[in-house]
Amino acid sequence: MPKTLSRAVCGVLLTLAALTVPPAYADETAPVAVTVNVRAALATVPETGIGANHAIWDANLGTDQTADLLRDAGVKLLRYPGGSYSDIYHWADHTAPGGYVAPGTDFDTFMRGVRRTGAEPMVTANYGTGTAEEAAAWVRHANVTKGYGVKYWEIGNENYGNGHYGVAWEADDHADKSPAEYARHVVAYADAMKAADPTIKIGAVLTTAANWPDGLVAEGDQGTWNRVVLSIAGPKIDFVILHWYPGALDKAAHVEDMIFLTRRQIAQYAGPGAERIGIAMTEFNTGTSSGGTTTQPGALAAADAYATLLAQGVFTVDWWNVHNGIGNVTQVAGHTDYGDFGLLSSAACTSDGSVCEPPLNTPFAPYYALQMMSRFARPGDQFVRAATDQPKVAAHAVRRPNGDLAVLLVNTSADTSYPVAIGYSGFSPASGAPTVLTHTNGATSISSSATGSATSQTLPPLSLTTLVVHPASAPAGQPGAPGLPTASDVTDRTATISWPAASPGARPIVKYEVHRQHGATSEQLGETAGTSLDVANLRPGTRYTVNVIARDSGGGVSWASPPLTFTTGTPASSSCTVRLSNQSDWGNGYLGAIEITNNGAPVDGWTLTFAWPRPWQSLGSGWSGIWTQTGRDVKVVNESYNGSLATGASATVGFVASYSGPNVLPSVFTLNGSVCSAR
Repeated sequence: MPKTLSRAVCGVLLTLAALTVPPAYADETAPVAVTVNVRAALATVPETGIGANHAIWDANLGTDQTADLLRDAGVKLLRYPGGSYSDIYHWADHTAPGGYVAPGTDFDTFMRGVRRTGAEPMVTANYGTGTAEEAAAWVRHANVTKGYGVKYWEIGNENYGNGHYGVAWEADDHADKSPAEYARHVVAYADAMKAADPTIKIGAVLTTAANWPDGLVAEGDQGTWNRVVLSIAGPKIDFVILHWYPGALDKAAHVEDMIFLTRRQIAQYAGPGAERIGIAMTEFNTGTSSGGTTTQPGALAAADAYATLLAQGVFTVDWWNVHNGIGNVTQVAGHTDYGDFGLLSSAACTSDGSVCEPPLNTPFAPYYALQMMSRFARPGDQFVRAATDQPKVAAHAVRRPNGDLAVLLVNTSADTSYPVAIGYSGFSPASGAPTVLTHTNGATSISSSATGSATSQTLPPLSLTTLVVHPASAPAGQPGAPGLPTASDVTDRTATISWPAASPGARPIVKYEVHRQHGATSEQLGETAGTSLDVANLRPGTRYTVNVIARDSGGGVSWASPPLTFTTGTPASSSCTVRLSNQSDWGNGYLGAIEITNNGAPVDGWTLTFAWPRPWQSLGSGWSGIWTQTGRDVKVVNESYNGSLATGASATVGFVASYSGPNVLPSVFTLNGSVCSAR
């Protein structure tokens, strides 16, 4: 999307009205149940996890005060030169024809601020109006001449917004605006830039699942933007670039599928060695111009999304942006919301001068969300599963190398203080009060205290709370964690899980256990004395995330391995075969066709059933069968004219489906009660 001082973003923010009643307490006889499962490990927190965007139209980009505030927030990556300006910016003469360039925002000034902040830089090379040679010269200046060691280089910004799909905001001077042309240039840029410095990492722009123009295929293209770009440029890139502006407080549930679908596309289309390709969320913001950008609801959504994205292995999440400018002014949750997408105030006023922001560099509420994230999830910590039984309360947790746990609790209720009861699996907390970090609605700092217990806390309305919990004991000589598992020979019901051996501690390792993550609980799938396990009794078409732990001869238990995610298939042979195709997609719905083939005895009357994987998917209409939906379950009964299927005969039914989140297609179909093979 276009980057301006008052940015318009698609979506609807769940805006909370000003509080008119004092906070109430939930039913104290039934506190919110929080579950933290140390055995269900997720991604390790990267050094570059907490990021933000700088922009060359921001005159405060290079000031010490700005750099120091970013450092205090824990920002570890800074992106330059600023969104869509990247595709009009020429670094050598510090110009952006058609845009405003503020004084004191050149690349060397940016790098001075990066170093003062203690962050890693990320640079977006000009694809829209630049050349591969210009980008290579920038790499030489940065890393050979100046010795800055800039590792991450994007090729362009939101280049799918060049008009190819009917909407244009991104500059693009190429006559051919297709994803294939962009991908061919990514290859040329990568070759030229790595010739200047072979150690750099190159990133290519992708669309984000269920966000325009994801799923669209333009005339003349061989597939979606992502498929075409990865198929051509995959062997040359080191990471992919996503942007996400959810515009609501309740979209963190989309993240796991969003990243899963991105990884699946990389694996399918990027060629051999695709597992090396990382995922960067180089622009993220929660609000809309209607309000919620600078107030506490935006901060809560920011912390929830940052934690969820990092837990899924995204190596940086970069807030849009440091300074932005005043937008639509509203009252949200009892405070003035300035509609500003920045972390820090620009001290701007509305066009009529009736409302002005607070003094320059005053932190807005999302600033404290990033600061809380940096104190909760530190580089080297490992996310573990956490969940609650209250939709208004979200939970995240990390284990630290020293054995501590940190638990982040997000209360999105505007008027209820929730007592919580925290249960731990695979961890015994120490007695006594933990360290508790809290940020509440309207607060201008994060408070720290020792209060409550590791198992009992009360969460104020609209608050972020982090508990740092010590273990009851720190046993010495435990085995090390097993290495990253892999899956092979995956069928509909079986798989072989293998892993690198753990390093023994004070006692020999006697066995390994394979645990499936089941929400915030674990299910043991089996154990072995070796480093490979054949797992049976799996469900067809099901996504599994597993960890491996080691046990020694004294009962000592290791930390969990990194997670492995794999998906079972459908039967290799069956009495029926089903082929589902997405024939036309428009970004929030699609036209689907299901071809049913009878491989068994002749059938006189049939019923096909399947389930939508997610609650944000639904049936609109269907034909060539009688379609009904109950909950997520869909049933199709034959019409009078297509109910008889001889052996080898086929019938095709069609439907229109809608979705409002990542569109994971159904994969398991039953015909008259038999699970069909899929192709």
